[in-house]
Amino acid sequence: MEARLARSEPDVEVLLAEVVSGSCLRVFIDHPAGVTLGLCERVSMLLGDLRERHSLEVSSPGSERPLTKPAHFRRFVGRRARVRTRNPRPAACAGEPRSHGAPLRRSFTGELVAASDEEVTLAADSGVIAIPYSEIRRSNLLED
Repeated sequence: MEARLARSEPDVEVLLAEVVSGSCLRVFIDHPAGVTLGLCERVSMLLGDLRERHSLEVSSPGSERPLTKPAHFRRFVGRRARVRTRNPRPAACAGEPRSHGAPLRRSFTGELVAASDEEVTLAADSGVIAIPYSEIRRSNLLED
C-alpha cells in the first residue's frame, strides 16, 4: 500500500491497515506536515480499487497512534504505550524481568524505555519487560 501511494504521495506513511468487522478497511496514515482532510481524501482516491471489496476509512493516527515499526518505538521513547502480544508472556516482576513464576499476560502498559532493531523495552506496572517485535500483535501510544 505504501509503495502504491509513494508514486503520488511520497511522504505519506501507512502506519496501520486493518480490516474491521469483516468489511471495513481502516488505514491510519501520517505525514511530516500533518494529516489533513484533503490528504485523507487524496489517499482514499488513490486506494479507490480497494473500495470494491471493502468500505474504506483513511484517518490520521490521533493521540493513541499505532506503533508498528522500530522507528516508531524509538521516536516515542519516554511516552506511555500499550503493547499487546501474540502469545501470553510472563509479566515482569520488579527487579526480575521475565520471571518464571509470574502470571502470563498478553497486554502490557507502561513507559517505552528503549527500542532496538529487535525488541522494545517497556517499564510496565509489573516491572521492566523486553518484547521482541515479532511477538507484538498490536501496540499504540496512550494519552499522557
